[in-house]
Amino acid sequence: MTALWTFLSRTQGRNRLTWVDWVSYGYLAFGFLLIFLPVCWIVLNSLKTPSQLEQQDISLLPGEYRQVARATVYGPDGRSIFIIENLPDWVLNWRTMNEEDRADQDVEGLLNGFRGDSHYALRSALGQVPLKARSLISERRLPQWLLRYPALSASAKAEFDAAGAIAGLAEEEQRLLAEFLGLDPYQANKLISQVLVSAIHPETGERTAFAVPRFDPSKPTLPARLVDNSSDRVFKIETATAHAERRIQPAFSNFIEPLAGRARAVTVNFTRCFTNSLLVTVIATIITLAINSMAAFALSKYRFRGQTFFFVFILATLMVPPTITLVGVFKAIHATGLSGSIWGVIIPGAATPAGVFLLRQYMLTIPDELLEAARMDAASEWKIYWRIMLPLALPALAALGILSIVWRWNDLILPMVAIATTKDAYTIQLCLLEFRGEHLSREHFRLAMTVFSLIPTTLVFVFLQKYITTGIANTGLK
Repeated sequence: MTALWTFLSRTQGRNRLTWVDWVSYGYLAFGFLLIFLPVCWIVLNSLKTPSQLEQQDISLLPGEYRQVARATVYGPDGRSIFIIENLPDWVLNWRTMNEEDRADQDVEGLLNGFRGDSHYALRSALGQVPLKARSLISERRLPQWLLRYPALSASAKAEFDAAGAIAGLAEEEQRLLAEFLGLDPYQANKLISQVLVSAIHPETGERTAFAVPRFDPSKPTLPARLVDNSSDRVFKIETATAHAERRIQPAFSNFIEPLAGRARAVTVNFTRCFTNSLLVTVIATIITLAINSMAAFALSKYRFRGQTFFFVFILATLMVPPTITLVGVFKAIHATGLSGSIWGVIIPGAATPAGVFLLRQYMLTIPDELLEAARMDAASEWKIYWRIMLPLALPALAALGILSIVWRWNDLILPMVAIATTKDAYTIQLCLLEFRGEHLSREHFRLAMTVFSLIPTTLVFVFLQKYITTGIANTGLK
């Protein structure tokens, strides 16, 4: 820390800061924010709850406002909209919970504490309507086609008299089955979470509790409903007078559930993906270092016909975009039987022209006299390569190894070509694509696992950065 403070507090040698110092430190601070602010934003967003992300909450810290539920219930008297407060957090987060967590909740006990429209809204929101309806159909020995009725087309439904089949039941039983079957005037009841705010009532001037869909301080007014349900009107409250209670609550479950294999509606094992990426990165890096170092040794220390042509040809491949060779790589992987295996990701990118160039330029700086002296001592070419060239080229090998780790860990195109059809062989980048959802938001899992995937490469740069600078800086300068 002392050395860091000494570095950051340096001036031009005077007792006070000059304009040059201010510009230098300002540029340093700007560069720091430019690089690390996006990373910090991703890390903090990975700890936000699904509801906070769905509401596009732009606040920096992960947390949630105190919430209430807005229920919409359909019945013989039409649509009814009202607020339910003091519900447990698991009720509001029911859609994003996995099956194990749902099984731990006392759903039946909660429903028994509510009556009327509140009971109907909670029963639908917690997924109890299909369960109770199937049980009732079996208990009352009703026609079995009622179980298939909700999935039938409109023309197929016209062939059955669903209303007549349930006409002899009690009123509550008829309502339950009508909701399950989707008979008029019943529809699927809804329950969504809203933010609880305290604001000045636009008519009475008193501070009152309201429920708003989203608390956005940038808007002058917010649409709100009274929490006490004394009126079904939608009021416009002034944002300046509104106050919402916010609590900092990091959602560590975003990390725990995918790693434990308990993420809802996710069909891949993220821990296995992490292991596959680790195997691909380590094996591919070892093979890359071996092949590239051998090629660089031959191009830098041997003289043979066509040496310049081969070197120029290798460098020319750097100018060919990877997308042009993608079809050829795809056909080669399938022709060799490597499709669906991690070897299909490892082998095609084993030799890299950039690595050959980097190692060759470094090996050119190693004196040829060392090799001649070894040959005079009857050393074989393999021993010269293994015992002399590799130890002396270690800085360049370390730099190439680190760059290879980053390349292979972050590679997406080659895994998509080689193993996209085999989920057991997915790498970490392919697994991140599985968190996309058309009907169910899983951005909280995707952000969390993106941050988790950044940890290995970050550790590589933090602890091995000196080898990168040393290996590249000494290339051709030793």
